[in-house]
Amino acid sequence: MFKLSQVLLGAMPTSKPEISGKLGKFMEFVQEVKTMEVLANADTGADAAMARRRGAGGIGLCRTEHMFFDHLPLVRHMILATSEADRQAAVDQLLPQQRQDFESIFRAMDTLPVTIRLLDPPLHEFLPQQAEQELADAVKMSMADLAVAIDNMRECNPMLGLRGCRLGITRPEITQMQVRAIIEAALNVKQSGGNPKPKVMIPLISSVSEFEHQKQLISATAEAVFAERNESLAFEIGTMIEVPRAALLSASVAAAGAEFFSYGTNDLTQMTFGFSRDDVGTFLPFYLTNNLLPTDPFQTIDKEAVGQLVRISTEEGRKAKPGLKVGVCGEHGGDPASIEFFATLEHDYVSCSPFRVPVACLAAARAAAAH
Repeated sequence: MFKLSQVLLGAMPTSKPEISGKLGKFMEFVQEVKTMEVLANADTGADAAMARRRGAGGIGLCRTEHMFFDHLPLVRHMILATSEADRQAAVDQLLPQQRQDFESIFRAMDTLPVTIRLLDPPLHEFLPQQAEQELADAVKMSMADLAVAIDNMRECNPMLGLRGCRLGITRPEITQMQVRAIIEAALNVKQSGGNPKPKVMIPLISSVSEFEHQKQLISATAEAVFAERNESLAFEIGTMIEVPRAALLSASVAAAGAEFFSYGTNDLTQMTFGFSRDDVGTFLPFYLTNNLLPTDPFQTIDKEAVGQLVRISTEEGRKAKPGLKVGVCGEHGGDPASIEFFATLEHDYVSCSPFRVPVACLAAARAAAAH
């Protein structure tokens, strides 16, 4: 029976958890044994710093859409602009905000790789469900026109609609602004004595031509910044493999110049199974209880199909480009059973939540010892 032995009045002093003492020594041994790098998914300088303290060897996924939510008025102005001039004006105002965001992450992860995914989600996610007078005034639209604009942005199936690289292709000014912010931020950190290692990741490709389009735009934007600043630095361009078609075209994508593959296993699982991750709760518990599936495929990688797409992609990509860096940045990147599978494919890294980094490090060390 539970016994109440002490009642504390007021706020008690607390301290942040630290990996120290015997656990710290053990984790040092873990770091020595593992052969697969463990990176973190982090979107702010503070999260990046915490991940580094927990043993992360860099950032495997920086989701720029999370930064956009911090600058929502400017983002909404950009989305709802009715002319190219107005849209570009909003993009220009977003540039210094993004640059500052990236600088803080590069400083927190100095000398370590930082993989930044270009804007991925559908634009309607940044808009309210209904027209609001404050927003209408801000973008200089009538309530009726704003309601129409919001309605026009809605999609029947937004996760398969205007998102990922499709957004950067149809709205190239977004890609240009983000790449400029990344490169300028990295140069600023380099100028102050740091050693940033930026990696630009193109999301949700399904064809080689999509990758080539965005790669050319990224390279041209970076070269323009280098010319303006009269200085340069090394950076990499890669892509997320999260669409089955992209996985099957991996050799061609690698040959087109991808310097790394990052498997977005959340979307890859969703598209391979035909399950909506947002709606799977309506039937998945029944499937698990009645043994129609052995595990939740969004928690532990499905080796039979999703895992085979990752294997084929890894092998074909490396055949086309020996030394191609590959890793995983979905939820599976923090799951011990999935990490063991990725180790058998000789992946270079997994990336997970900063809170799961120690467990992922231990799983990677166990996999290295076993294989």
